[in-house]
This record gives sequence, structure tokens and C-alpha cells, in this order.
Amino acid sequence: MKNKLKKFLTSYFPGFILGIISVGIITVYATTYFPSNDVTYDNQDSKLQSTNVQDAIDELYGVCFPPKASDQIIEDGKLEQDPYECRYFFTGANPNNYITFNNEKAGWRIISVECDGTIKIMRNQSIENMAWDSSNSNNWVRPATLNTYLNKTYLTSQLSSEAQGQIVAKDFSIGSVNYNETDLQRAINNENSRKWNGKVALPTVTEYLRTNSSNDCKNLDTYISNYSTCQNNTWMLSSNISYWWTLSPFSDLSAYYGVYFISSDGKISDYGDVNDDPVQSNKEVRPALYLSSEVKIAGGTGTQSDPYTIE
Repeated sequence: MKNKLKKFLTSYFPGFILGIISVGIITVYATTYFPSNDVTYDNQDSKLQSTNVQDAIDELYGVCFPPKASDQIIEDGKLEQDPYECRYFFTGANPNNYITFNNEKAGWRIISVECDGTIKIMRNQSIENMAWDSSNSNNWVRPATLNTYLNKTYLTSQLSSEAQGQIVAKDFSIGSVNYNETDLQRAINNENSRKWNGKVALPTVTEYLRTNSSNDCKNLDTYISNYSTCQNNTWMLSSNISYWWTLSPFSDLSAYYGVYFISSDGKISDYGDVNDDPVQSNKEVRPALYLSSEVKIAGGTGTQSDPYTIE
């Protein structure tokens, strides 16, 4: 009998003791953080505010794994889902789409959230007044003067190292659009027919149209005919900028080498429409770029006084 007891204790007692210890640890841990069905975890550094175990677990998961910025912006900003592409746009005269980027508080605004989690932003004001292409070409990949400036000089000398780390190279749509286009889907398809992969570019003409909250202003032809009314429904305009470049070429490449630009009164123009200005003329530059899908919202509500901040 003694031998059997000794054998039992030798074989199973260590495991038995470890089991008791494990249960004790689990009990202490559970009692410390979830002592009953009501959570009383009151560590002053804790962000947990839930009053029951399941909600606390869900909240703790959210504290440890904050949502991607793109998810939070879609939820908070009530963005409009684009019916043409897998994108979500901020629309209207003044949505809460301000964001601090490159240490410029509320210096940028969110154009769209992409389905891959990246976020397209544009600078609220101009960085330069310069030609789209000093050699009279509307081919962005030539490369155009602005392409070289934005992706070399501006990117490396005017954006902080932190900001550069938050940018991702993406495909920008650079296809040409017919000035009399009556179908937005066709205009988008034409823009998407050519792509350029890089880090910094400009907003496209159809992005300008899609930020308009009025359905009557989303086609190029109808917008141009009613621009004095349509200008009231988009946040992209700035009274401080007389004319600013878009990325989109005008379709009649051989005749005009045109590129669309926007005036402060909301008019969409191409070469030959305003004082016969060619692409060599100086206009304001508002960079556009994509933030990585890995960025997180660190604070802010998107208003101009309380812009989104990222990390």
C-alpha cells in the first residue's frame, strides 16, 4: 500500500499541485479584473468604462487593438459610399474631414477612404504657383514638371520624415476626360484607363465632381453649365486660391495639351477656356497623396478646430 501511495504521489502530485496553483492564479486574475459580473477595474490609467464582463472584454480588445483610421473615419464621418468604385467620399460644403498631417494642423482634408484601408488626402491650401508642365505637355509620366517637383523636391524637403513614413505609393488615375462628357461613369473609366504609381500627385477632375453633394452636379457637362450653383455644394473650393491644377488631362491631346483646373468661383476649365492659358502657365498646386492603411487615429473629430490626428 505504501509503495502504491508513493508511486501515486511521485507521478501525479506535482501535476496536482500545479493545477491548484494555476486555478488560483486564474482566480486571482479574474477576481482582480472581473471580480463579479460588474467590472470594478479602476486603475487610474485604464480606459475601461464598461459595467459588465462582456462589454469590458470588447472594450479591452478595442483599447489594445484600436481600429484602423479608415474604419473610424467611415464610422464617425458618415462618408458617402461611391457607387462607381470601392471608395467612400466626403461630400458637401464643409464636412468634418480636416486632418493634421506633416505637423500642419488642419492643413489637409480627406478626399476619400479606399476599400484597401488607405486614405486619400489633399492639402487645403496651395504650396506653390507653378506650371503643370513647362514643356507644354499634359503627359504626367513624361514626367511633367509638377510630377518631378512633387515627388522629389516637395516630398524630400517639405515633408517631415514622419510624414514620409505615413505615405504609401499608389496608382493615381491620369487618363484624359472629354470636356463635354455627360456620363460620370464614363469619365471615371477614362481617368482610370491610364495609371501612374507614385507618392504625390493632385486630385482628379472626377474626384472634384464626386465631392459635390448634389447629384445634379456630378456630371462634367451639367456641372460646367451650372457651376455658379454647383460651387456651393463642395468643400474643395477655396476663396484664397484663384486657380488650381487637377491631375486630369483634357481629351483633345493633339490640339490643346490641356489639363483641367478649378477657379475660385467653382468653374472647371481647360486650356483654351480661360485666357487661352496653356499648361506652361502658373497655377496653384494642392498636393494629394495616400496615407498608409496602417495609420491610426490618435485624436480629433475632423472639425477645423479639432482635426483628426494620426500616428
